[in-house]
Amino acid sequence: MASCSARTGGAASWVGRREPSTQAVQCLVDLVGHHDIAIQRLTIGAERAPLLLIDNLVADADQLVELAARKMYGDDGTHFPGIRAKAPLSYQRFVLERLGGLFGEVFGLQAALKFTSCHFSLVTRPQETISHLQCIPHIDSVFGRELAFIHYLFKRDHGGTAFYRHRHTGFEVITEAREAEYFRRVAVEKTGPDRPPRRYIDASTALYEQVHSEAGVFNRMLVYRRNSLHSGTFVLPQAIDPNPRTGRLSLNGFIE
Repeated sequence: MASCSARTGGAASWVGRREPSTQAVQCLVDLVGHHDIAIQRLTIGAERAPLLLIDNLVADADQLVELAARKMYGDDGTHFPGIRAKAPLSYQRFVLERLGGLFGEVFGLQAALKFTSCHFSLVTRPQETISHLQCIPHIDSVFGRELAFIHYLFKRDHGGTAFYRHRHTGFEVITEAREAEYFRRVAVEKTGPDRPPRRYIDASTALYEQVHSEAGVFNRMLVYRRNSLHSGTFVLPQAIDPNPRTGRLSLNGFIE
């Protein structure tokens, strides 16, 4: 269960420039694994990239939603189209203690794992305001030993996550060796005849083929390599919502 107390210096709001000390939230989160956890090891696309799908991750995912609702959110300066707040260290410990060995086995990692980023995230940016790079699939790194995860914490149909192949190069995974070639082509396509419209990608296009997708199911976690081309899928307009209890809330971040 979660025990939280908040100190606030003003009106209640989820959105702020950052999480300032005057809006501090102290929480103790006691996470327990779900008794009916279900794990699937998948490989996706022609390049057979590994994807780990975990349903029923924690016994009481609603406590994470309530914790998220007590947080202050802000733009973290990345390409993420919304707002974020820091996740508790207890969540990171739970994931590594419960799943670290599995991550190492599935993704071929030998060294001890650690989180490099972990946040509650909410999609809040209307698609008519997004940049070109937010209209196409992306990678988070070119290094194969670095992992990304998303833990869905919404019950409405707000979308999920999809993976793609870049048609011109055939790349589904962008490694160090492929990085320069891929981004040169992305720069050309930005002004080409098939330039994507200003909207979130959610299916195959003239430039990208969708090779796999997973629905955003409450208390489901996806884990994949950060260099797989991927994008969130969003059911609009309902996914654009800054309220953690009703919006497209997820826990996500990076592990290496």
